[in-house]
Amino acid sequence: MSEIITVRVPKELREKMKKYKVKWSEVIREAIAEHIKKLELMEAAQVSDEIREKTLLGVYDSMKIIKKDRGKS
Repeated sequence: MSEIITVRVPKELREKMKKYKVKWSEVIREAIAEHIKKLELMEAAQVSDEIREKTLLGVYDSMKIIKKDRGKS
């Protein structure tokens, strides 16, 4: 199901848009989708950073853990 949104543009811009045979609604949809994708990636990176900070102060040295586990500190 689709939703309707309204976008206001300056009159000068609208006049320039009229010169070209472009499906402006499609351009706007693509721009919104691309921007949302960027925001979601930024959000995922932030969550990843928060998880990393909580795990061993953000540093995970597998060799150190293996040696400790084997009693070879």
